[in-house]
Amino acid sequence: MEYDYLIKFLALGDSGVGKTSFLCQYCDGMFNQRFISTVGIDFREKRLLHQSNGRNNRIHLQLWDTAGQERFRSLTTAFYRDAMGFLLLFDLTNEQSFLEIVNWIEQLRVHAYCECPDVVICGNKADLDEKRVITEWRAKDLAEKHGYEYFETSAANGQNIHGAVQSLLNRVMIRMETAVDKAMLPGRRGRAKHDSEVNLNVPLQQKCSC
Repeated sequence: MEYDYLIKFLALGDSGVGKTSFLCQYCDGMFNQRFISTVGIDFREKRLLHQSNGRNNRIHLQLWDTAGQERFRSLTTAFYRDAMGFLLLFDLTNEQSFLEIVNWIEQLRVHAYCECPDVVICGNKADLDEKRVITEWRAKDLAEKHGYEYFETSAANGQNIHGAVQSLLNRVMIRMETAVDKAMLPGRRGRAKHDSEVNLNVPLQQKCSC
């Protein structure tokens, strides 16, 4: 199947917050209760249609799953620059994973393709209400402070999984369709690339707001 856009998203967050389960639920509609820690980088793919400006765009979405452990950071940050959007997850039942969100945001500002990349924050494991330690208003306050949208998600029952990814895709499509300076797109920060290296098949039209 041919496509109009190849788009790469990166899932970030501490180990155990449910990144792999989140992506598995989104791509396959399945939930595996066994915890299997991601080693380095893994990815999944999904094809979908996205409506924009009255037309249907065929999207080939690559969803990259990163290891949350500190020892893999030097490996995973190498993938930040080519990602077009980021799903930043924490565990609603784990205080430390929430506190680490600020550090993940700082990592993005240093390593992503620009200092204000498109990010959606997800408070995962919303189905475990009796174990919850992070309130919705507290998480929303953090997200709004940094200018990001916030979703409470559950990889177990699928709550808001598609909504979170769709929101991020909408943001990325707007950025790409309104950008004329291709040097500000993923893969370009701090180095020049030939136009043929950009995975876009459609001309870009207005400057990126980075």
